[in-house]
Amino acid sequence: MPLPPRLEIRQISRAFDGRSVVRDVSLTVQPGQVSCLLGPSGCGKSTTLRIIAGVEHEDRGVVLVDGHEISRDGRGAPPEARGIGLMFQDFALFPHLDVAGNVAFGLGGSRAANRARVEELLAKVGMGHHINHYPHELSGGEQQRVALARALAPRPRIMLMDEPFSGLDDRLRDGIRDETLDVLKSEGTAVLLVTHEPSEAMRMADEILLMRAGRIVQRGAPYNIYNTPVDSEAAAFFSDINVIPSTVRGALTENAFGQFLAPGVADGTAVDIVIRPQHLRIDFDRGGKGPNPTPTDGSAARGVVERARFMGSDSLIEFRMDYDGSILKAQVPSVFLPKVGTPMWLMIRRDRCFVFPRA
Repeated sequence: MPLPPRLEIRQISRAFDGRSVVRDVSLTVQPGQVSCLLGPSGCGKSTTLRIIAGVEHEDRGVVLVDGHEISRDGRGAPPEARGIGLMFQDFALFPHLDVAGNVAFGLGGSRAANRARVEELLAKVGMGHHINHYPHELSGGEQQRVALARALAPRPRIMLMDEPFSGLDDRLRDGIRDETLDVLKSEGTAVLLVTHEPSEAMRMADEILLMRAGRIVQRGAPYNIYNTPVDSEAAAFFSDINVIPSTVRGALTENAFGQFLAPGVADGTAVDIVIRPQHLRIDFDRGGKGPNPTPTDGSAARGVVERARFMGSDSLIEFRMDYDGSILKAQVPSVFLPKVGTPMWLMIRRDRCFVFPRA
């Protein structure tokens, strides 16, 4: 018989002053798994986390740990009895305690056992040589490592992390994320991470749960959720997009770039063809001199360079299209900065397009 998930919530809902903030949210997290609640500010991510932790109460729904109910319809175990660790963007270290005292705070074992656990965790997070230092003597990244060790010290079965890296500068953030992930996996902890940054979710999560207006609108592995978005808004959350309006006729939609399949969409439906800038191709051979477009790429449409910017590893070029005056963006590897006003032909890859009924 398979073991139950380490964490499970079923149809959790919460409203404040009549305004629904979390709506029928369900999820599971297995031991050693990192799941990520991803979405814009105000979508209900942090409230969901607080309900699981027990510092906020659900109006209805069930929270289970290892298959055992710890809360139902707002009545359940207090936070300290749930076996759940918490990490927030504010590290909240005690300024009057040294690193060892911060990590040991709340441990109930013997002095020797607590010291051994403190030393073990500080070694894991690379902070063993700071064991006698105080928080004000540490950098932000070092404080984050101490906060992680403190949260792991009681051996929580579940770790809830609410934007824990947002206070770190970009130079440190990626390295500390990776180190944190390695430590959590080595402890076998089930992790539920909250973030509004798609890059953080893609880097850390085994599963992403995309939230919007209190609901989970899509869930899946990072690769799948990026490459098969549920709608235009989901696609736009992960990257810039180009949107080309069209209308369906006979399961096809046609525009200046050719015909695109729209299976299952009724005739007359207004749709948006969505394509990311990196999949908009500049056809340098067009203008009557180059080869005919391939079936994969469809037809070519002409635009005029409106703006070109070098972004570091690639260049972003904006085109004002001849067919309707709209702006499309193309992302090109390396340095490519054509002059404003230069006419160029563009093509889009059909296999990289999404066709969505217009919201």
